[in-house]
Amino acid sequence: MLTRRGFMGASAAAFATVTAMPVFARGIIDLDWADLIPEGDTGTLMEQLRGIGVVEHGQLSTGFEQVAASGVTESYNGKTVRLPGFVVPLDFSSTGVTEFILAPFVGACIHVPPPPANQLVLVTAKKPYMMGDLFDPVEVTGTFGTAATSTDLAEIGYTLSEAKVRAYTG
Repeated sequence: MLTRRGFMGASAAAFATVTAMPVFARGIIDLDWADLIPEGDTGTLMEQLRGIGVVEHGQLSTGFEQVAASGVTESYNGKTVRLPGFVVPLDFSSTGVTEFILAPFVGACIHVPPPPANQLVLVTAKKPYMMGDLFDPVEVTGTFGTAATSTDLAEIGYTLSEAKVRAYTG
């Protein structure tokens, strides 16, 4: 039988658990793609894209040359961040994608020239993510770092490791 003292103790423990959960959530930094552009960097591809919904094939240039980045920001190194974007798969299997480029717009690196390296993130997923369509946005949470990486598709300026990937809901 639960006594009043037992009930109060259980209630206090439950309250402590519930109130501790937002502390973890507050430890996550929500980033926007503009946060990845070093201070003072202007005239980037992201500025050109502001206000455009979906980038159409051929809308940005006639070739597939990547716009050079002026640098990366190290402000978030080692911190847990959350960033929405679109998946450009690099390593996938029947269980899902485990390594991919997170891009700020649909079709980046595939149908249009890749954005600058400071607008691309190499993601290593904690567990495979079963993606639906390349047009479906995702939200990625993981440990942020700067690391110049070269792939067949683009030069990449950032990494997110041990990342949790889920469908973006806004």
